[in-house]
Amino acid sequence: MLTINVAVLLAVIVLLRLRRRTESRSRRDERFTVVVVLALGVLIAPTPVGRGILNLLGELVDGVGEAAR
Repeated sequence: MLTINVAVLLAVIVLLRLRRRTESRSRRDERFTVVVVLALGVLIAPTPVGRGILNLLGELVDGVGEAAR
């Protein structure tokens, strides 16, 4: 039996869509990309990987904030 992780599938779709040329995208195409990215974010957020990304981004923002002072 083959199982597919939906988050991995969406990540592959996002990567493929972002590799395309930006000049030829329609509004419908851009909206679809945004919906796919949002769905990927919702799937990743409650996982340990999502928490790690959130912590990493938080530390990055704190570092930039301190450097700006």
